[in-house]
Amino acid sequence: MWRFLFLALAPVAAHAGPFAGTVADVYVLGEVHDNPVHHAAQADAIRDIEPRAVVFEMLTQAQADEVRDDRLGDPEALGALLGWEEAGWPDFSMYYPIFAASRGAQVFGAAVPREAARAAMEVGVARSFGEGAADYGLEEALEAEELADRLNLQLDAHCGKLPTEMLPMMVDLQRLRDATLARVTIEALDETGGPVAVITGNGHAREDWGVPSYIARVRPQILVLTLGQGEDGGEPEGGFDAYLSAPAVEREDPCAVFDE
Repeated sequence: MWRFLFLALAPVAAHAGPFAGTVADVYVLGEVHDNPVHHAAQADAIRDIEPRAVVFEMLTQAQADEVRDDRLGDPEALGALLGWEEAGWPDFSMYYPIFAASRGAQVFGAAVPREAARAAMEVGVARSFGEGAADYGLEEALEAEELADRLNLQLDAHCGKLPTEMLPMMVDLQRLRDATLARVTIEALDETGGPVAVITGNGHAREDWGVPSYIARVRPQILVLTLGQGEDGGEPEGGFDAYLSAPAVEREDPCAVFDE
């Protein structure tokens, strides 16, 4: 989306972070959730950007309100206060450097709580999103090719074990989360004046149909730069302004849970 502008703005030294010297309103920083090197790179990017606001996919707004500078000195206490382990995210020690680097910034939460996601499955994502759903495109059907790609991604993400009749709702929930992240990011920009950094998975950060596409739809004048982070030299799909790669982490078979 902004690749030409990014390259023009960022002729920086090789040791600098991917966004050192750039000027944008919003920086969407993707990750693989359980890769600590990705989180270290996000923390470095935040130090370069010096955002006035940081939006976390992982936090509700109620949790985000608990993040204050005077609580950043004790990572164990902060993780417990946020209920991080109970929420099921990877170890808080991976994410803590991001919070530490965000000192002085206002923290926003953009998570769709489980109960809201369950309700969306009953009433539909447009109604669940509420006012502005049409502006964010949640009342529109996806084009056939994009829908097919999204359905296949959901099938792969669930190891081919999810009943096919559930796949469209999984796609809709992803759209709800993308739109919610975009809405909170715009609110953060309006409230603080920016820049805003967004901490989220690569799937939400992708330019083609992730958070940047929703921001472009609603507020096309907002300048967005994106970072995608792969593993072992691979690049995540969907288009990004900058890419980083880190060694893959050792993982248990993610499909084993479906065989239990």
